[in-house]
Amino acid sequence: MVRHSRRDLLKVGMGSAVAAGLTLAAAPALADVSARSVAFHNLHTGESLNVVYREGGSYVPDALAAVNHVLRDFRTGDVHPIDPRLLDLLTTLSARVDTRGSFQVISGYRSPATNAMLHAHSDGVARSSLHMEGLAIDIRLADVDLDRLHRAALSLGGGGVGYYPASDFVHVDVGRVRHWGAA
Repeated sequence: MVRHSRRDLLKVGMGSAVAAGLTLAAAPALADVSARSVAFHNLHTGESLNVVYREGGSYVPDALAAVNHVLRDFRTGDVHPIDPRLLDLLTTLSARVDTRGSFQVISGYRSPATNAMLHAHSDGVARSSLHMEGLAIDIRLADVDLDRLHRAALSLGGGGVGYYPASDFVHVDVGRVRHWGAA
């Protein structure tokens, strides 16, 4: 009788996965087969989008392209890839506040030119904003109190959270964990 160690069995399983075109990095995504959707209303362009951006553990390229377009720099028309982790964060945030409403978008992607112009006119705009990398978004929800949205975003512990009650929005990003504004 031939006995195989766990290591031998793991090697066989890994070899099968590689032969099937899978990688270890893809393995966790395969376990998540639930569909994820997100809804936006861009306040500057008037465009709305409600899209399933992830299905069967994979991001949907056409849906991501539609998100990139709706969240483009409305001042310049520049389109930039939005990091799918930001969409995952928004989906989690939406569930946390139990809304079916669309995120009202104040600012998604910002071109370097737009960001420089805004930074020159406001201390509230970072010189090297994550908006320029498609990692940040400024939002509100019509059916959720801004303070509640802010507290829910903080509770996720998933990146930066800024609170701008005077301008009626919350900033969320997938950068390092930090927060600013009223706590």
